[in-house]
Amino acid sequence: MYIVIMGAGRVGLTLATSLVAVGHDVTLIENDSDLCGNAARELDALVICGNGTDIKTLLEANIADANVFVAATGNDEANLLSCILVKDYNISKVIARVSNPDHNNAFRKVGIDVVVSPELTAAGYLEKLITRPKIADLIVIGKGNAELLELSVDNAKMVGKKIGDISPTDDYIIAAIHKNGEIKIPKDGMMLKKGDRISILAKTKAIKAVTKKFTK
Repeated sequence: MYIVIMGAGRVGLTLATSLVAVGHDVTLIENDSDLCGNAARELDALVICGNGTDIKTLLEANIADANVFVAATGNDEANLLSCILVKDYNISKVIARVSNPDHNNAFRKVGIDVVVSPELTAAGYLEKLITRPKIADLIVIGKGNAELLELSVDNAKMVGKKIGDISPTDDYIIAAIHKNGEIKIPKDGMMLKKGDRISILAKTKAIKAVTKKFTK
C-alpha cells in the first residue's frame, strides 16, 4: 500500500518505520525542520518538509495515489483540517490521531474512518497490566468491548478439563493453546494441563471472572 503520514513526531515516525519495515510505500510530511531532518536520517522513505494542511504539500506527496492517510501530529486542529482536505481524493482509509478525547465527535462528524488516541490507549494498557497482574498480555479488540488475553492455567478446577466442556461460552472462547513454542488451535477433546498458556477472546465485562476462573 501507499501511505501518507502527516507528523514526524514519536507516533508518526514510529508508525512510518514499522510500515516501511514490512514493505509499504510511505511518504512522511512534517513542518518542523528539526523533526523533518531527523525523519529523513532515520527513515528509508520520502520525507517532505511542509505543512500537511496545505494542498500544495499534499499534492507533492501524491495524495491522490494514497491508499491510506494518517494525521498523526499532536495538534488536533491540524489533524482535523488535513483529514477534511484529503477526503476530496477518495482515499480508502483516513485515520486521525486525537489528543483531546472531547474532539472525537468533531472528527467523526466529518466522516473520518478511524479516530485513535495513542495516549489514552497506552494509559489504558498500562492500567490493565497493573490491575490484572495474572494476565501475561492482552489486546483490546474492536471498540473496547472485547479483549484477547493470554494467561497461564493455574486453577486446579480447570486442570484436566476438556476444551469442549468449558469453551465457548457466552462470555469467552479459548482461541489458542501455546505448547513448546507452538500455537495449537484448540479441539474439543484437548485437556488443559497445569501451567498451560492459553489465549482467550473474552468480553471486556467478563475479564475479571474469566481470569479468576483459570488462575489462582
